[in-house]
Amino acid sequence: MLKVDNIETFYGESQVLFGMSMEVNDGEVVTLMGRNGMGKTTTVRSIMCFTPARNGSITFDGERTEHLPAFRVAQSGIGLVPEGRQIFPNLSVYENLFATSANRRNEANPWTVERVYDLFPRLAERRDHMGNQISGGEQQMVAIGRALATNPKLLILDEATEGLAPLIQEEIWTVLDNLKKEGLSILVIDKDVDALLSLADRHYFVQNGKVGWSGTTIELESAPEVIETYLGI
Repeated sequence: MLKVDNIETFYGESQVLFGMSMEVNDGEVVTLMGRNGMGKTTTVRSIMCFTPARNGSITFDGERTEHLPAFRVAQSGIGLVPEGRQIFPNLSVYENLFATSANRRNEANPWTVERVYDLFPRLAERRDHMGNQISGGEQQMVAIGRALATNPKLLILDEATEGLAPLIQEEIWTVLDNLKKEGLSILVIDKDVDALLSLADRHYFVQNGKVGWSGTTIELESAPEVIETYLGI
């Protein structure tokens, strides 16, 4: 579904990605892991064309996307839950969700605002609250719901549970597991290795702007030294 092939990405003249390659297959959950500053978020920004890659290629659902405007990438079927949530503070919960709601592929059971409320009942209770009047956990629920309301083929979460209370983190992981069971492809960045191992099919460890190790969950569980190498202090 998604193939990132040997991309190089820069901020100005500072190069961050040095031949980054990875892929997400249909119905698969894949992680990007690594220490801070290794290029995980830049990889996401390159996929979304917020910071387009200068070299290499990105293919989504059979189409090259690395030179498209960011809104076209989103319309092609990629839903992003960005780091820091970035919901609209001056819009209500309902308005945040409704603003992105679209069923461009005529899904038989599309994600709607009401379906998001079913997924996160707390948002139904907060529907009239402004984005800056709800908790961080509720904001993350809105960010996930907003991405789902675009009816994506691929959901990308950058720091899925960072800074959230343990009970909210558990709820987010449960929701992602349910989305996986529905067949949604997911690319997720997070620091909770145990949760990622329970959820994901495959993993990429990013170091210095490229993949240092990749493999399945079974392979990673049998090679604990990988986690120490790429995540240890």
